[in-house]
Amino acid sequence: QVQLVESGGGLVQAGGSLRLSCAASGRTASRCAVGWFRQAPGKEREFVAVIAWAGGGTYYADSVKGRFTISRDNAKNTVYLQMNSLKPEDTAVYTCAADYYGLLTTAVAEYDYWGQGTQVTVSS
Repeated sequence: QVQLVESGGGLVQAGGSLRLSCAASGRTASRCAVGWFRQAPGKEREFVAVIAWAGGGTYYADSVKGRFTISRDNAKNTVYLQMNSLKPEDTAVYTCAADYYGLLTTAVAEYDYWGQGTQVTVSS
């Protein structure tokens, strides 16, 4: 079992930055890949970024590439999502998720554990 807790959301003006954190705990947390997803009102949940725990491999959605950076601190079992040059269309609930098999996948169905989410609101 893996538990995930997000933090760092909030209200920011367009062009600003936020850093989200995803703290993972549990016996198998260290072998999981961790991804970030977001869901805006009335829209489906969409993939944002993912990072492997081992080796640091990453993958991003085209919509955030060059603006968002995913990273991890293995000693703290924490994954970060640095979000720069934020746009109003980035407004959503951001949720981190863990894939037990460590895959760099964009598919919601491949993730086994989910956090509660944190709200990010970007004003124009």
